[in-house]
Amino acid sequence: MKRLLMILLTTALTPVGALAQSPGLAPTPAQAPLQTPGQASVVYPDAAATDPIAMGWMVGSPPPPERLIQYDDLSFMRFPQTRWAFSHWRELRPTAEISRGDGPVSALPTAAARDDLDAVTFTPIGGDQPMTWAQSLDANYTDGVLVMHRGEIVYERYFGALKPRGQHIAHSVTKSFVGTAAAMLIAERRLDRDALVVRYIPELAGSAFADATVGQVLDMTTGLAYTEVYTDPNSDAFAFVRAGGMMPRPAGYDGPTTTFDYLKTLKKAGEHGKAFAYKSVNTEVAGWLVSRVSGKPLAQVLSERFWQPMGMERDAYIQVDSSGTGYAAGGLNLDLRDLGRFCEMMRNQGAFNGQQIVPAAVVADIAGGGSPEAFVSAGYKTLPGWSYHNQWWVSHNDHGAYMARGVYGQACYVDPKAETIIVRFASSPLASNALLDPTSLPAYAAIADHLMATDSRP
Repeated sequence: MKRLLMILLTTALTPVGALAQSPGLAPTPAQAPLQTPGQASVVYPDAAATDPIAMGWMVGSPPPPERLIQYDDLSFMRFPQTRWAFSHWRELRPTAEISRGDGPVSALPTAAARDDLDAVTFTPIGGDQPMTWAQSLDANYTDGVLVMHRGEIVYERYFGALKPRGQHIAHSVTKSFVGTAAAMLIAERRLDRDALVVRYIPELAGSAFADATVGQVLDMTTGLAYTEVYTDPNSDAFAFVRAGGMMPRPAGYDGPTTTFDYLKTLKKAGEHGKAFAYKSVNTEVAGWLVSRVSGKPLAQVLSERFWQPMGMERDAYIQVDSSGTGYAAGGLNLDLRDLGRFCEMMRNQGAFNGQQIVPAAVVADIAGGGSPEAFVSAGYKTLPGWSYHNQWWVSHNDHGAYMARGVYGQACYVDPKAETIIVRFASSPLASNALLDPTSLPAYAAIADHLMATDSRP
């Protein structure tokens, strides 16, 4: 069971030699080894060799055993099966719909295609050889990418199992939707950032959150006896995902069977409000706060706050546990263009589709970030000078860029100075953003700089 636990929320450590035993999959010769801290270097087949359509996952009536992807055996979280699963999540897990309503679809103007972007170069973090934007898409096993500049689509690509009008799991990009909804409730004075969580959720009185404030939960500066180490099968993260039904439970399991029940078991370690520590259980508390104060399920809140007024193109959906609770930390599945709409709305100070979706002051507060001093202790070597605020990652660079980020390569990059947003869905074999940042963050910055430099409009 511990070996199976390593599959979820981790890098899928399957060497090329083993993958080559799968019918129709051969390793490619020119690949750089990838390494997870504390583990040996592993070489993966590249994006082309693991194309889920070419591999024939889930084709047949029924699919043959070697092409079957399921939840119960955790194959849905093994690489390269994830390259299919991330675009078909609803076929594998229970979900709740996030309705777009019956209104018209909001326009996303399209400019002349910028094929020049593929040749934009940058140097990866810690590297000394240039890489092009097109190469970075392959390196990060991109499933879909959209670039908007000054309100217009200038670049849009789909790969593998993701098609236009398809939906892809956003993983922890979900957190930024939840954090934004919570910040809106704070602006409406329905939620008090300085109040204790138990003012709204008395059920957490006996837990680590008993003396934590709403703001500390949103900024992840709580002191919790909880580990979120994706390469450690003994990490508390796996107890959390078992409780929420995000992975199978072992025989004889007698632990919590809902996310909320699991949150009640957490104990305090250290002081609240002192240091940032990325722990997804904070977002589950934030989601509970949003639902409790709104009096509505999280899926309905997201529908009414974002999907309906923004004129989203497609319904979205969110994974739910056995009690119907939405997985606030990482269960959102949505259309690539709709993620683009959300990020473009944030770039426009909360305005979109002729409406003020999010108060401008809320967006400014998010973009202003949290405490870089509190962030330092987390030790993110690829994010020097960054901070975390209301479930968003803030760079504090000279462009004022900030991000929503999810494991395996999901991203929403907002660059206010360059008037640019970049959204990406991916299915990298590597879960940790720390391993993907070297070929992602400088790529986003290079595209933004290039769009600014080549823009002749006033």
